[in-house]
Amino acid sequence: MDVYWLEQTEADVPAENDWLSVSEAVRLNSMRIAKRRADWRLGRWTAKRALALYMNVPGHPQALTDIEIHPAPSGAPEVVFTNKPAAVTISLSHRAGTAVCAVALSGTSLGCDLEVIEPRSDTFVADYFTNEEQALVTQASAPDRPRLLALLWSGKESALKALRVGLRLDTRCVIVSPVDALRRQGRDGDACTGDLDLAVRSSDGRKSWRPLHVRYTNGQIFRGWWQHTDNLMRTMVADPPPAPPILLTTPT
Repeated sequence: MDVYWLEQTEADVPAENDWLSVSEAVRLNSMRIAKRRADWRLGRWTAKRALALYMNVPGHPQALTDIEIHPAPSGAPEVVFTNKPAAVTISLSHRAGTAVCAVALSGTSLGCDLEVIEPRSDTFVADYFTNEEQALVTQASAPDRPRLLALLWSGKESALKALRVGLRLDTRCVIVSPVDALRRQGRDGDACTGDLDLAVRSSDGRKSWRPLHVRYTNGQIFRGWWQHTDNLMRTMVADPPPAPPILLTTPT
């Protein structure tokens, strides 16, 4: 199953709002906090550009007004194209002036997330991570710990989005494992983040997607992928299991 994705930054967003529909412009004008306005515009621009590329729709502003993202009753984003539901599933995330949108066929359980790789406290780990995840963190070297924590947290966010519930559920109801660590665990009887480190530093590792496994406590399994560039961690998970994500390329 194919998942497509596009990433944009605040610098990519036009200064004008002529790519927004009338209802979207009304919603934007109701926002009074500058950061919220900027984040919302960035997310909408990224989603519209990704959808235009995925659906082979022209990318000029007037065409983009025909693409709208509405919240479902669950809060998950749903796509409307020319006032009709579009046969696609999307997931959105934004962090630190960057946004990502993942797109797949309708009916796919899909989630994506962006996280900044940064130090997190022991209290954060104890409050939001399962015993299995805490064991992985404990075994990580000090330099690897921020990256591993970003990966585990981002995987949780992606899975909770795929479940269409977000952070309304306890984050410990989904258990995230890098597949490389699972394989090592199967060989040696204990998890080891050395394989995680090897995956990141292997040839072209900064651009390669690495496999991810997320288990929901009801038994549902999400398969997915992760990568990081500089200080940003990306994860995408889906059910059915997805092939490595395919970057949507914008015309020159």
